[in-house]
Order: sequence, then structure tokens, then C-alpha cells
Amino acid sequence: MSQSAIKIYDTTLRDGTQGEGISFSVADKLLVAERLDQFGVDYIEGGFPGSNPRDIAFFAEAKNLKLKHAKLAAFGSTRRAGVKAEADLQLKTLLDSGMPVMTIVGKTWLLHVTEILRTTPEENLAMIEDSVRYLVAQGREVIYDAEHFFDGYLDNPDYALRTLEAAARGGVSNLTLCETNGGKLVPQVLAITAEAVKRFGGSKVGVHCHNDSGLGVAVTLAGVEAGASLVQGTVNGYGERVGNANLVTILPNLVLKMGRTANCGGNLAQLRDLSLFFDELANLRPNPKAPYVGQSAFAHKGGLHANAAQKVARSYEHIDPALVGNRTRVLVSDMAGRSSLALKAREFGVDLDEKSPELKGLIEELKEREFRGYEYEAADASFKLLVARMLGRSKEFFKVEGYRVIVERHGADIWSEATVRVNVAGQSVHTVAESSGPIGALDKALRLALEKTYPQLQSMTLRDYKVRIIEGNAGTGTGSKTRVLVESGDGHSIWGTVGVSDNIIDASWEALREAVEYRLSTAPKA
Repeated sequence: MSQSAIKIYDTTLRDGTQGEGISFSVADKLLVAERLDQFGVDYIEGGFPGSNPRDIAFFAEAKNLKLKHAKLAAFGSTRRAGVKAEADLQLKTLLDSGMPVMTIVGKTWLLHVTEILRTTPEENLAMIEDSVRYLVAQGREVIYDAEHFFDGYLDNPDYALRTLEAAARGGVSNLTLCETNGGKLVPQVLAITAEAVKRFGGSKVGVHCHNDSGLGVAVTLAGVEAGASLVQGTVNGYGERVGNANLVTILPNLVLKMGRTANCGGNLAQLRDLSLFFDELANLRPNPKAPYVGQSAFAHKGGLHANAAQKVARSYEHIDPALVGNRTRVLVSDMAGRSSLALKAREFGVDLDEKSPELKGLIEELKEREFRGYEYEAADASFKLLVARMLGRSKEFFKVEGYRVIVERHGADIWSEATVRVNVAGQSVHTVAESSGPIGALDKALRLALEKTYPQLQSMTLRDYKVRIIEGNAGTGTGSKTRVLVESGDGHSIWGTVGVSDNIIDASWEALREAVEYRLSTAPKA
């Protein structure tokens, strides 16, 4: 293997699922394996065979997957102390999984050998060597995860290296150095990995790091700089405690910044989609600040920055966003200047001259609205509607004649009823809808009134709803202004709208109404 070529080992389905709030069904895990294979990952670690019903079912189904590139790995540990490898039930379970790769974890830190396993240093070495040799003899590729290797090395470098030698004698294909506690700094990982590479060669060494010090990506890259040729991590940094090293950040750094090659390097343009796919499957909101793939990764708010980025993108962007499937965004706020707003309007297909009176009027209106509490950074749809109104290009799809919301409690039950009256195509339409909350009831009633005329609204859903109190009387919160942000979607796209009022229901109504107006202004009639 070329010195610059890096193997990517994904452990999202095992180590990633140990993170708080992360859970995948068997069907989810199978989808993940196929998606990672399509992306070009080299190894996919599926979990612990036999440890729980979900992983048992996954490995049974995974045998039928037709992966084009990736190898599936089953994870386990070395044989127990005092038990022969061929008689160890856990090693037998690993083999029964039918996976081509076995990843086994062993102890490298004497503290764990004597205090956790409660065995002798020599028996631990025998456990490592015997387990690897036995699995290799069964025709499996074996990766050895040297748990707590960096702590073990700092405690007793000779013994830590002897554990690697034991695995190497057994015929292991890769010695992965695990920074299990996530506490080491870049110079430590760089120096210690270099020692292992010097002893065993870079083609034999990998790194597996955690993010407890906020350095998971940095220490992984340090390991590669020291010569390691295999990188373990998880998509989006999922994992125990604060997470594992994030492959979504590691990959573009390896390929675009360090000049390394990887089988999935040619698919970096799919990186943002991959990240969003995992968050959607895990039912997590994507991190807007995620490097490379986050919504804000290439967003410009200050007028000076936006103007410079418009002229020469690399003046304020460290890479072309398209390389990782992202795009430049201009944020609209009271900090925006003419260049920012002209660029933002161009995103919507509206060409505005920076010296035009229309643009000047838009800036004044925007700043006045933000003074009143409006915020458009997460409400692109509302901003687009505002631009259309200011330029006289908006279309009236319906007129609101009135609405009413009733909230009632009956014992432990609370329910809401909303009444909406709108004029559509010259006809007054009166609808009523119920829901557990007032906003849900309003949303249902409005769309019920419009769907007969505009059936394209049937695919629209309310995805998220946020409320913020932006000012009040003498700090009491009474008489406060409320800002509501609504996120809507139709299965293909997502858009945000904003409403502001002294009344939370009225602010919500404004955001809901604009969400519907935006959908009607952008979608063809069904």
C-alpha cells in the first residue's frame, strides 16, 4: 500500500451507538452498512455478535448484503485468562458471525491487566497472541485494537510495545493504537505513534481516538502524520461520552489538506449528504457548526466578508464548499450591507443593482424589522417573501379574514381547537381543526382551508417550532415580544419562516402563514 494511502475503518454501528441518544434498529444498521459501502469506506464494524438481540439479528442479515468494496467486521475481545482460544465462547461467537474481519480488543496498560482483568502480564500477552493466531488460522483477517495504548505506553512503554509484538506474532493485519480515554494531546500521540510505526511499519499501524479533550480529529491526523495507515472513527463523531474522532471532518482534512489518498476520497462531494443521512437516521438535529458540512460552515454574515467572498471566494473560504457537497450562504441581518443583500437576493434568482433605490429600501426595511425582533438567519423563506413584497413581485394566493384558537382542559387532558377563515379564489372558506396544541390546530385548519385549491400543500409538514422571548416589562416577561421560528418541509426541501408579535399565537400564525405562502410560491400546482 502506498505510504499516502489511508484505510478508513468506520465504527459508528458499534462505538458510535454507545453514545447517549444514539440507537439504530436492525433495518437502520443494514441501511448504514450499504450507504458506507457506497461511499467507499474500507471497513464497517457492525457490533458485538451475540451481545444483544439487535446485533445478533444484524449479523444474521448482514451475511446477505452484497457490498461492493467494504469489509464487515465483528468486534470482540481476546480469550479469557486461563481458557484456550479454541474453547473460548466469545471467540466462537465471533467466528459464527460469518464476518470476514475480526477486530479484537486487548489490554496494553498494566493497570488494566492487574486491576481489571486481574491476571499476570505474561498471561495477558498469551491471551493476545493466542486469540489472534486462532482467528487467523480460521481464515479471518484480524485487526487488533490496543486499548488504552497511549496511557499504557506512558506508564510502561516496554510492556505496551510487547502487547503489539504478541499480536504481530499471531499474524494480525493491523495494530490499531487506541486513545481510549481521549485525554492525550497532539505531541504525545504524534511521538508515541511514531515509535510504533518505527517498530512495526506504517502499513501495520492504525489509530482510534476519542474526543474528550476536543482533539479527536487533531490527534487522529497526528497519528497519520506519524505514519499510521488506518484510521478508525465514526460519522458525525457519534460515540461514548463526548464522542469518537469524527470521520466527516477527518476525511476532507486527509484528502484536501494533507494530500493523502483514500478509497472514499473521490466521493467527498457526497460528504454533507452522508452526514445528514446519519443524523436523520439517528433522529438528531444536524450540527450547523460542523466543519465542512454544517449549514454555517461557509456562511457569511458581515457585509465586508460577504462582499470579499463574492469577489474572491477563497479570501474567506478555506476550500470550495462544493468539494464536500456544501455551498456558500449569505446570512441576512442588520449587519448586512448592499453587497450581502444583493448576493442573497441572487440566490433566489433576483438580480438587484447594489446602487438601486429598491436595495436601499430593502436594507432600511430589514434593519427596522430586526429592531422589532425579526431574525432572518434561519428564515430564508421569510426573507425571500419580504424581497418579493418590497419589489412588488409577490403573488397573493389567499386572503386571511380571521382566525380563533380555543384551548381547553378536561381533567388531565388538554386539547385545542382552531377556526380559520380565508378567502381563496374569491370564495370565503371556513374550517375548524383540533390538535393537542394550539399551533398544531392552526396549522391543520389553515391547510385544510387551502388544500382543495392547492393540493400541493398535502405533502407539506411542520418539522420544527421554536419560541424565543425577546423582551419584556422590567424583566418580568409580561407583555413580552415573542419570536417564533417554524421549519417546514415537503420531503424534498426544508425552509424556515419567522413571526414576531406581542402575542405568541399571533407570532406563530405569521410564521405558519408565510410557510404556506412560500410553499405555494415555489412549488408547481399538483
